[in-house]
Amino acid sequence: MPTKTKPANAIDKLLESLPERRPETKSLEAILDKLSEEDRREAYRILYGDLPETLTIPEEVVRTAAANDYDVAAWRFVAAREQRRPPRVVRVGVIQNQVVKPTTAPVDEQYEAIADRVELMIAAAAAMGTNVLGLQEAWTMPFAFCTREKEPWLEFAETVDGPSTQRLARLAKRYNMVIVSPILERDEAHGGTIHNTAVVIGNRGNIIGTHRKNHIPRVGDFNESTYYMEGTDGHPVFDTEFGKVAINICYGRHHPLNWLMFGINGAEIVFNPSATVGALSEPLWPIEARCAAIANNYFTASINRIGTEVFPNAFTSGDGRAAHHDFGHFYGSSYITAPNGSRTPGLSRVRDGVLVSEIDLNHCRQVRDKWGFQMTGRIEEYAAWLTEAAKPGFRPQVIPDRGSDA
Repeated sequence: MPTKTKPANAIDKLLESLPERRPETKSLEAILDKLSEEDRREAYRILYGDLPETLTIPEEVVRTAAANDYDVAAWRFVAAREQRRPPRVVRVGVIQNQVVKPTTAPVDEQYEAIADRVELMIAAAAAMGTNVLGLQEAWTMPFAFCTREKEPWLEFAETVDGPSTQRLARLAKRYNMVIVSPILERDEAHGGTIHNTAVVIGNRGNIIGTHRKNHIPRVGDFNESTYYMEGTDGHPVFDTEFGKVAINICYGRHHPLNWLMFGINGAEIVFNPSATVGALSEPLWPIEARCAAIANNYFTASINRIGTEVFPNAFTSGDGRAAHHDFGHFYGSSYITAPNGSRTPGLSRVRDGVLVSEIDLNHCRQVRDKWGFQMTGRIEEYAAWLTEAAKPGFRPQVIPDRGSDA
């Protein structure tokens, strides 16, 4: 009788002991594709608005993606031709990926494996003509913030000009591409303080600037306040060669005022690099960034990692569940939305992928002119009431029914 192969490491042993998981659904689109062509077209229209046109993907990109086991998709949003402004056409890309090595592997091995894989996909994005590219939240590491453990996870933290920025800067210059790189930042100038930070790397290999996560979750297994606090750098917009870019990091997408301020500051493309799991947030995922695009009339690019990351030590959370070793399934489904609310289909829920969309930045003003949201926004009215609401003695504007006292 043949003997059973011995597990390679502690994570393999742990996986063997866990209950068998139900296979994850590939994507919502895979379900819709089971409909008849007529019903599918109508379902997409109702769900996604004016579906963008498909773009031709170079054959070499398709072959390389198949050989390296990731998906590629490309779409074009169409804007009106104007008489007094030339088109401002750029291509926006996003990459979603899972970790490569088990979380018990040495930190350097984990990082290098992820970085090598992401570099392959950046090359694919470049071959598809991408001008501005966004990576997922804390792309250089497993999303270990569920564990509350400081070791070894804080060893992934690096300075803004650290190894991942230097590596991506070379690629940004090579491909003439702006890259948004969300990392775990260590601020050596302030006692090695940790931040969840997006570094914006210019297409000449320069660092344009950074933005730190504005809103930190305190829900379920998201124990991120153990590691870093809310950013204090406002809502910066980075004026790049390919448009005005902002970054609303992960949990910030649940805060409409966060999206609003990026719009007030002139953003044309807002990336939402995320790490979120199905049991908690999946029904919200297709809605929030799309609503922000509609309300603020800019493009949004939503990026979520994929896979189930298993950690060696069990951890508990505030939701009453028994101690567990994983966060849950990161469901990917990255997508891009236009200022009128039309959006691309999402990438897979279970596979690495590169999504590229061709856009015309003139579309932002065209939709603003049509709907007039900014003109009718009455910001001064809300500013006054929000100022009052922030005061300790604020009383909500509630008018009671006194009819029974008569």
